[in-house]
Amino acid sequence: MNLKPIWLVEDSANDIELTVAALEDSHLANRLIVMRDGSEALDRLRKLGHPGGDSFPAVILLDIKMPKVSGIEVLRSIKADPRLKNLPVVMLTSSREGPDVTACYELGANAYVVKPVEFGDFLEALKTLGKFWAVLNERPEPNNGQEGIHAALAGEPT
Repeated sequence: MNLKPIWLVEDSANDIELTVAALEDSHLANRLIVMRDGSEALDRLRKLGHPGGDSFPAVILLDIKMPKVSGIEVLRSIKADPRLKNLPVVMLTSSREGPDVTACYELGANAYVVKPVEFGDFLEALKTLGKFWAVLNERPEPNNGQEGIHAALAGEPT
């Protein structure tokens, strides 16, 4: 079985360490790919599915407040690109600000999770996220979304 990686786009070394610990404790076999800013994420997104590029991730865990390019800008780029728009993106942030929550959902975020302050709560939240998005969630394969929609509308089996 070819497991899709989990992408973590996060600039806080402490939050990266906690996320790695939580996902390891969940016993997920998915590889974790860490990017430390939005610019690095955008560079890797451009190469997805191309020779030498990464495989499409199971989920992108995306912080909002990062250097160079914000998580909101990364989300905007993902959801505006027909090749990438079906990628699950979970905003994983410390921001409880109403405008951030609204902007992320309007841009197409699949979930918005505020990082718990307590260590145990943070670990539990990440375990749950990892298991849901990497194991339980089903989504269309990249580039197959339109064909599936057209076939379903035409009454053809998909």
